[in-house]
Amino acid sequence: MAAPPFFPGFRALDIEAGGVRFAGVIGGAGPPLLLLHGFPETHIAWRKLAPALARQHSLIIPDLPGYGASRPQAMTPRWTKRRVGAALVALMRALGHEHFALAGHDRGARAGYRLALDHPGVVSRFASLTVVPTLDAMQAVDYRYASKSYHWFLLAQEADLPERLLAAAPDAFIDRAFAGMGAESDEVIEPSAREAYRTAFRNASVRHAICEDYRAALEEDLAQDQADHAAGRKLDCPVLMLWPRAQEVPGRPGPAEIWKGWAADVTGAVTTGGHLQPEDRPEEVAAALVPFFKQERRST
Repeated sequence: MAAPPFFPGFRALDIEAGGVRFAGVIGGAGPPLLLLHGFPETHIAWRKLAPALARQHSLIIPDLPGYGASRPQAMTPRWTKRRVGAALVALMRALGHEHFALAGHDRGARAGYRLALDHPGVVSRFASLTVVPTLDAMQAVDYRYASKSYHWFLLAQEADLPERLLAAAPDAFIDRAFAGMGAESDEVIEPSAREAYRTAFRNASVRHAICEDYRAALEEDLAQDQADHAAGRKLDCPVLMLWPRAQEVPGRPGPAEIWKGWAADVTGAVTTGGHLQPEDRPEEVAAALVPFFKQERRST
């Protein structure tokens, strides 16, 4: 069987778990490491980092439920990060992994920290790329953030207005989203990958799932963060916060400082480049992730 596109030497992931037919890739050898992509991407967001990480880990790289080719059995109830996290735990158990390390970028990091909070003892180490918890992110919103990250609030509008607007020009929307993340260059997203992202986004079910993701963020996900914060719940594993320097805001607490309110063991690191760290600065991301996850003990 031919290797999946973008991942030489890997094999395709195609398995039913947690109410989702998961698609993606698996490869490498060693302790399990789950890699979760962000908006508006698919699992191929990790294509540049996978070779370095696969030297030490068995990589499981799925499309998030509803994104790419991962298809939920049903879209109701809504796919909150809690529900996504439970499905991902089911996926890992179906593959024989009761405990695993996790790295998430953007939306994948939001699903990742929710998974770690809801399933104590399951995640051994967690790396959050570009993301602080949703509660902290929303508390810091001002007009500058709202202008640059308008999609948070557009996509979260009540159905089905955003879906109808996106259907009018899906390619234009996703291209604008990538440009806003500093990823208009072919050096960040090569033409074949850009076309793969456009192809996925042209699917109406994918666009609806993405809108539901953002609706959940401002409703259920935010409420669950508020409840955990009020109860003093924290992640029970070491956390690496990897942040692009371009997104630092003068006069505000740094992302690592924010994460110290959610975990006892937090390490911070910065990269150059823009928001799409795994694609924009893969060497810098690998330089941070490899030693962080190298401390992972073999758990399966």
